[in-house]
Amino acid sequence: MLQRTLATLFVASLAAGCAVGPDYVRPEAPLPERYMGQAAVDRRPATSNADLTAWWMGFGDPQLARFVALALAQNLDLAQASARVAQARAGTGAANAALLPSGNVSGQSARAYQSVETPLGQVLNSRPGFDRYGSAYEANLGASWELDVFGGLRRGREAAQADYRASEAGAAATRLAVAAQTADIYISIRGLQTRLDVARRQVRTQQDLLSTVNLLYGKGLAAELQVRQAEGALAQVGASVPVLEAGLDAAMNALDVMLGSPPGTHRAELAEAGAIPVAPQIRDAGSPGELLRRRPDLIAAERRLAASNARIGVAVAEYYPKFSLSGLIGSATSVSGGHLFTGGASQAAGVLGLRWRLFDFGRIDAQIDLAKGQDAEMLAAYRLAVLRATEDVENAFSALVKREEQASTLAQGVDSLGRARGASFAAYQKGAVSLIEVLQADENLLRASDARAQAQTESARAAVTAFKALGGGWQPGSKSEVAAIE
Repeated sequence: MLQRTLATLFVASLAAGCAVGPDYVRPEAPLPERYMGQAAVDRRPATSNADLTAWWMGFGDPQLARFVALALAQNLDLAQASARVAQARAGTGAANAALLPSGNVSGQSARAYQSVETPLGQVLNSRPGFDRYGSAYEANLGASWELDVFGGLRRGREAAQADYRASEAGAAATRLAVAAQTADIYISIRGLQTRLDVARRQVRTQQDLLSTVNLLYGKGLAAELQVRQAEGALAQVGASVPVLEAGLDAAMNALDVMLGSPPGTHRAELAEAGAIPVAPQIRDAGSPGELLRRRPDLIAAERRLAASNARIGVAVAEYYPKFSLSGLIGSATSVSGGHLFTGGASQAAGVLGLRWRLFDFGRIDAQIDLAKGQDAEMLAAYRLAVLRATEDVENAFSALVKREEQASTLAQGVDSLGRARGASFAAYQKGAVSLIEVLQADENLLRASDARAQAQTESARAAVTAFKALGGGWQPGSKSEVAAIE
């Protein structure tokens, strides 16, 4: 009868399709077939194309590509993400081990000296030939196995595997974010350098203007008011330089930290100002539905949902009894170590264990409700992540197109304002216009040039944001990553 029971439990524990709890079904995420801003992005005039796999190469800036490569190799956020993946991998190992038998080897050797003043010692001492010294030797091989009859352990393994895949996708999302943030900081540095160049050129222009006014004032051809106005304009323009320099210092320090190095490490490489990278054309943007397979943060959110669903089964399994098998074979003797493995010293035991929380169903109900609540939270988080992902893409597309339109318009304005400033200064020298008009022309030119540099910077940054939002820079490679999106 006992053998029949054990065989039945063994077969039941190997049955793969009888795990309690709900089976996971990937939720539907209804999305439009095409991005609203896709047509406008496709019509953009661009000097180069960028593949999503290595989109930073499309900017045509070798230094940008080099810094992104350094960040992907040295960034400390990525090191933390890799450590989290290792932790999750250990969790899957523990969950897999829980389904297998465990064994142990034990042994001991003891030497005791019996008191004759205790009741036991008095009884033993009354026997002829009693020896107060005693020895004991024992060596055993034991094994135990919890039979996963109702699938609670299998559901735990499902949860651990889903967590592991979520951690892998999370590490990929960190990698994508590091590449995007590095490119964003680099573009900001080039934008600040361009704005600084504009401001410094304007300072030199104002200094020349002040020199001219002082010369005219010395000859009695200009009033003191004009001298003071020129001095004030020079001070106003010069005051913008320290602000831009402070922003540039902060951006360079941020880039060094992204590269996993102390601030100042790469400053010499960036000392020479470079052009603002031009945003490339975005190839193979795909459809919103493809974000579910491309963006690693969405894959991570979906895997966390799968893990929370499996944990419902872990909680439900507590309703049912837990069966375990354990056994022991070994040898024990109190004569001498030489008799340890003789036939008379052998020993063996077999145990069928049962654990059932019969009077604890209220607590189990609470645990199930908790697991279901967490699953509902993960479902809402996943759906929200999908919506925000499409929002990110649409916002980035809009910013890219509009900022480029702004930069193009401002380029025309700068050209016109530059000619207007030259004409006003020539007219001022002839006495046809006042100094106020020259100063206004300078101010308008400065503002337009600075605004154009900002628009160029923001359009390139918007392209980086678009590549990040599209999930560019990462492709599933390992089997676990592929399984996470299938």
